[in-house]
Order: sequence, then C-alpha cells, then structure tokens
Amino acid sequence: MQLHANRALLPDGWAENVLVTLEGGRIARVERGAAPAGIRTDTLIPGTGNLHSHAFQRGFAGLTEARGPGRDSFWTWREMMYRFALQLDPDGAQAIAEMAYVEMLEAGYTRVGEFHYLHHDRDGRPYADPAEMSSRIFAAAAETGIALTHLPVFYAHGGFGPVAATEGQRRFLHGREAFLDLVARCDAMARPGDVVGYAPHSLRAADAADLAALAQALPGRKVHIHVAEQVKEVEDCRAFCGRRPVERLFDTAEVGPDWCLIHATHLTADEAALIAASGAVVGLCPVTEADLGDGVFPAPDFLAQGGRFGVGTDSNVRIDLAEELRILEYGQRLTRRERNVMAAEPGSTATQMARRARDGAAQALGAGARIEAGSSADLVALADPLDLGSDGAQTLDRWVFGPDIRVADVWVGGRHLVREGRHIARDGIGSRFARVVRGVLAG
Repeated sequence: MQLHANRALLPDGWAENVLVTLEGGRIARVERGAAPAGIRTDTLIPGTGNLHSHAFQRGFAGLTEARGPGRDSFWTWREMMYRFALQLDPDGAQAIAEMAYVEMLEAGYTRVGEFHYLHHDRDGRPYADPAEMSSRIFAAAAETGIALTHLPVFYAHGGFGPVAATEGQRRFLHGREAFLDLVARCDAMARPGDVVGYAPHSLRAADAADLAALAQALPGRKVHIHVAEQVKEVEDCRAFCGRRPVERLFDTAEVGPDWCLIHATHLTADEAALIAASGAVVGLCPVTEADLGDGVFPAPDFLAQGGRFGVGTDSNVRIDLAEELRILEYGQRLTRRERNVMAAEPGSTATQMARRARDGAAQALGAGARIEAGSSADLVALADPLDLGSDGAQTLDRWVFGPDIRVADVWVGGRHLVREGRHIARDGIGSRFARVVRGVLAG
C-alpha cells in the first residue's frame, strides 16, 4: 500500500509531496518530492499514544454536571464514579471500552495506555477467571484495532496510613500475590505489539512496601502512578509523613525513565526539577483536570529543565487529541498571561506540542511511531475542507487551535481503521454502547 501526502511531519520536520510505502504493517520506504500515487492525503502525521485512560468512565461522561448541595470537587465526582463502576458487568465494560477506543482512533490516537482498575465482580469477589475484566480490555482493543499498553492497577488501601478501603472500592482491590498472578495472565493475553506494564494506583492505595515488592517482582516494566493530582492529596500526604506526594514517591521508589507520573499537578520548583532529572514522563490530562477542577500543571518551568510529557484522556469526558493540546496551552496562557507558552523555540506551537506529546507517550507506553522506514505504520491523515493551502505547520496549528481541520483517516499497523472521519466499526459498537449505558442508567 502507498500513501501520498501533500505534506508530512517527518522526524526532521515538515516535508512536501511525501510517498509512504507500507508493507507488513510497517513503513518500508519514505520518499520526498514524489509524484502522487496510491491513496492521496492532505497532511500526514504520526499516530500519538493516549497515555492515560480509564475506559469504563466513558459510560457516564457528561452525567456529573449537576451541582450538589455542597461544594463539588474531585472527591464528590469520585462517589459518582464508584456508583457507576459497581453496576458494570464484563459485557458492559467491554462495550464501553470499544466505544472509547473508536473515539480515540477517530481523534488521532493510535495506542492507548489503559490504567485498568475495575477487576472483580460487583460484590468484590474475583471472577472465576481473575483476569476476566482485563480480558475485556484486550478484546475491545482487538475489536477496534487500537494498539494497547495494558496497565493493570494495584490497589490495596483506601488512604495514607494505610487505612482500609471503602465499600465503593471493593472491585479494585488486590493482595500482592494475586496481583502478580493477574499480570502474568495479562502477559499471556497480549497480542503482538501489545505492552503490559503495571500501575500502583497512587500513594494512597499502594504504600512504600507495596511499591518495593512490585518493583522487585516486575522489573523492566512500564510503571504508571497517579500523584499530586489534588490539593487534599498533598495535604493528606504531609499529615501522614511530613512529605509532599512527589517527595514521598522519590523517597520510596527508584523513579526513572520507565515511570509515568500521572497529573503531578501540584508541584514545587524542586519537585519539578526532581521529576525532570529522573527522566520520567509526566502524564497530563488537561480536559479531565479542567473538568474536575484539579489545577494547572506548571509546564514552562518543567519543560525548561528538559522535562518530558504526554497527554491522556483519563475520565474520557471528552476524547479529542487536539482539544487536550489546546486546553494544555490555554491553561498556561491563563495562568501566565502570555501566548504560545508551550513552544520552546520560535515556530509552530502545535507542531512542537504534538511532537513532545508523541515522544512522551512513546516512552511511557513502550511503543510509538514515526514516519520513517521501519516504524509501525501508525498514521493520521488530516483534511482541510476549506483547502486553504496552508503549509504543514499552519495546518497543525489550525487543527489544534482553529475550527476547520479534521482527522480524516487513521491507520494502525497498516490497517485502515478510520475512513473519512468514521471508524469502520462505529455503527455496531455505538449501538452496543448505547444499550449498555441505557441499562445502567435505568438500573
């Protein structure tokens, strides 16, 4: 198969009239200045990984926007999430994950990091197959074609101390040995190209002894953890040990390039420098962080020290790669009162953000793509309905910050999954999703 792009984002920058030849799910050749051949596209960019998703939360997106009697926050939202999670069966969880993954592909994501903590039956007891719910994530990825980095979550405690978990958390909980068995089952289910890491949920849910035991038992894996997302979390950690969450994490674990710190919203300058120096990736979820009122990550100072980031859809209240990048930049503009904050050098802000987000996700998820020979053929074609003739950088800026550029086509491993903006299996998956959510809401 051959794809011809009027402009394409190559590893060394934008190029025009690029012919990409695909063979066996990979890119075989990339030719610049080539005559049109094969499938014609306007602007071609590499696929980007979504480094943080809780797929099941797509099922109640938009249903938590009614104000309660008191002050609403992440913690009141979490109670709604627990109620929804306690009602899902495996078929429902798979149907919701399939819908989320269809929308991710349509948004330009080609790999997802599934931070998966919905493990057990509704009464908290393990299924006959303890990996039943993880198997549904693998099935959803296979059905939709998205590449998967599966991150089964270790969740043992309900808070710092540790304190006992609540009834609302009963579907999430594991002892260490049972969790290691789960990871082994996930290894056995992985398709070629899938990656299996693991995720201590947070310092609230996994204590120092848990982190040490998991690191010893699962060396060389990608490790993701929520940290410093909310002010209350910072206050609770300080009350427990006299240290802030990021300080506590670095005190108790060997954090390095295989780690992804999700959110890391509330940082001191010293903590930002500590993360940057470690080589870990920060997983930013700007739409969810805005939706939950978490706060704004101190990006410029972190990036100035060589910090690495990627973006994720987290609660999946909105699934839109361009919107994640836009909200990330706009949050910085609002707090600093200047423009084009995320651009480290003169030139296209969207191009610089997209490349950093792609590279950060590739590191955090253990796989990624570029438009170069040998890379997985994970590609996104953008279309310009107005045909304004923008160059590549202007087109990408218009995609992130303007109204008219759209994702037209997406390939993952050479499979043409999104055509003219729609996933090839959207209709059937959308119908199953709607039935499941109607049933949950009616119950």
